[in-house]
Amino acid sequence: MLTVQIVLFDGFDLLDAIAPYEVFCAASMHAENALSVEFVTAEGPRSVVSGINGLKMEANGRLNPERADIILVPGASGDIEGDGHDSIPAILTRAMNTELIGMIGQAIGQKDIVVVTVCGGSLLLAMGGLLDGRPAVTHHLGMDLLGATGVIPVPARVVDDGNLITGGGVTSGLDVALYLVERELGPRIAHAVEQLFEYERRGTVWREKGIEPSSHKAVSGEVTNKAGMTYAPLETDFDGDWDTTIATPVGKLEVRLSITTSNGMILGKATRGSETVEFINPVLQNNKLTWSLRITKPMRLNLKFEVTADGEHMTGIARAGILPASKLTGKQVSKPEL
Repeated sequence: MLTVQIVLFDGFDLLDAIAPYEVFCAASMHAENALSVEFVTAEGPRSVVSGINGLKMEANGRLNPERADIILVPGASGDIEGDGHDSIPAILTRAMNTELIGMIGQAIGQKDIVVVTVCGGSLLLAMGGLLDGRPAVTHHLGMDLLGATGVIPVPARVVDDGNLITGGGVTSGLDVALYLVERELGPRIAHAVEQLFEYERRGTVWREKGIEPSSHKAVSGEVTNKAGMTYAPLETDFDGDWDTTIATPVGKLEVRLSITTSNGMILGKATRGSETVEFINPVLQNNKLTWSLRITKPMRLNLKFEVTADGEHMTGIARAGILPASKLTGKQVSKPEL
């Protein structure tokens, strides 16, 4: 018997969880109980508050990767804009900081367990560093953020990457579950569920198989060297070491920025604690310095920075997808020796 565990967390989206639950229950009915499905949490049996008008649901068990064949993680429902307590990024961050990420990490490392996400569920796992380098999809509003976590974003209704299945927007939960029923129990059971629900699965399931489509890459007007560093004509006002503070939705980050101009190239690195990372493709244009930076804490993200310098003071923003821009302030603590 296949065991499906649907994970709930405070602020989860109801349809993300309920639609797959009904599909799996219908499949079990047609397949003579070849499948069981239950609601669980990382903490164990409890009442869970959804993100839809505070409606509560009961989870009857604790997530157990050793017992599950399929683990499904829904997304969140909340404010799309801003960084308040009820915003989707804040809800996902709180869920990420529970035991859930460690448990899913244990499951996703096992090829015989299928980890499934619906809508923002993939963002939750990606923010926890579990989907780095893997193809996945989420709600269209979150695709930029998904890419910023190191995931390969694929604009499909359902993406199949072996033991990782991801679905796009909210209603894709129906399509994800029907595809899993077909994959695990066969097309006749999936067809019977479709007839019962009077719903036909939407879209082509993307898999990394077959002939790769040809594509035409846009030609960038920026001039970069092999390391991806943009040439600057002169020494800049940014040269030196800067102590900066980045006010993010999950707390303040203290970062030392070291910037130099060498042989017409802008070079930069950021140090936080014992971790130092190089700037990615720094560009100076109209007295603004922009670059990308790969961070791993408090979550895995590719941040895009845009800053200006006024004497010894630096101001700017750091942004990742739909997450609210984080304010950066800094002070120059040393200048390059002449």
